[in-house]
Amino acid sequence: MSEYYVCTGCALLCDDIGVETEGNKLTKVHAACLKGVARMKGCSDPMECTVGGEKADIDSAITKAAAILKSAKNPLIFGHGNSSSQAQKISIGLAKKTSAYLDDTSSFCQGPIIEAILQDKLKTCTLDDVRHKADVVVFWGADPSSSHPRHLSRYSYFPRGKERQRGWEEDRTAICIDVRKSDTAEICGDNGTYLIPSQADAEFMDALVSGLSNKVPKTSFDFDKKRILELTNILKKAKFGVIFVGLGFVYSLDELEPLFRLMDKLNSVSNFHLIPMVGQYNMRGFNHNLFEETGYINRVKFDDEISHGPEYSVVEALKQKSVDAALVIGSDPLSSLPLSVARYLTEIPLITIDPCQTLTSAKSDVTIPCALGGVESGGTAIRMDGVEIELKKIIETDRLSDEDLLTRIMEAL
Repeated sequence: MSEYYVCTGCALLCDDIGVETEGNKLTKVHAACLKGVARMKGCSDPMECTVGGEKADIDSAITKAAAILKSAKNPLIFGHGNSSSQAQKISIGLAKKTSAYLDDTSSFCQGPIIEAILQDKLKTCTLDDVRHKADVVVFWGADPSSSHPRHLSRYSYFPRGKERQRGWEEDRTAICIDVRKSDTAEICGDNGTYLIPSQADAEFMDALVSGLSNKVPKTSFDFDKKRILELTNILKKAKFGVIFVGLGFVYSLDELEPLFRLMDKLNSVSNFHLIPMVGQYNMRGFNHNLFEETGYINRVKFDDEISHGPEYSVVEALKQKSVDAALVIGSDPLSSLPLSVARYLTEIPLITIDPCQTLTSAKSDVTIPCALGGVESGGTAIRMDGVEIELKKIIETDRLSDEDLLTRIMEAL
């Protein structure tokens, strides 16, 4: 291939993708996983521009969207994980101008981990560091074989790196800690897999801290202490260790203190880093951009001053019915949130900006189709490890990017 592009199928943002096009249509995608190919080839059901359920032109839809936001006292702006960083920054400006609640999906997934990294409470590294240096890789509550199909082959386990010339098995040890025997656990093998009960992650971390401190590890569940000590010995000997934490890990913790204790102890006896297994291609970008602007990564309310807290999350805002209009960008909360919470979106004026038809757009008062990020529009995004990646447009479209649409809505207010 004469030129390579970035896949926006997930937050790995693989930058070695070859494509073939015919006119303004992408016909073949090379090197991407099936998930990436499906994303890059676009929507099977593209969204149309509508106002009040009827087809409308783009100018009318933008005017109506601006009118809804302007008349609302407490609008909600939500989504952002599938938008470029440039669009996210404009969305933050739009939230300021409309005194809106502003949130994204990190509010109920990887947000606490990313926040701790941005606050320098957790040691991290890049995926390129993992490829070249990592000799011990831990997948905790994560199954990249399913969620990020090229993760193991491109970065974490199989590739040969500058300091890991022999690659997997000989130069790398892979560990899986999970509640089930996942596809990734199958790769790690029985010796490298540690199956623990649901919600036992914090307790298992404390057991590892005890083992790393040369104490007998204790757990309330029946787990072979010898195996825990064997694992702590592997962790102690790591020259460059990495823990990849997934949603299974995040959802099991009420607080991050057990993780802080484990990482502190690991780095007193070894050298360990942590990377969150972010899903949407630029969810971490939103966290970075909002943190730079406000000092918070999500769950904010703009007014005369910036308010922050759990009550400003999308879940609480909808549950308490404290918002009176909503703008959803590149997300589908009616599918991803509990129906008891998300149902309120159908009771207030709802605007959706997205390339594809979704359950949320089907219930929206205004729908505005946008260009597909990384394919029909460019920009930048932040990879799961915090590295900024440039996205290049591949094909032309008459659809505006979400950046352009948000700019025009802002101008129409």
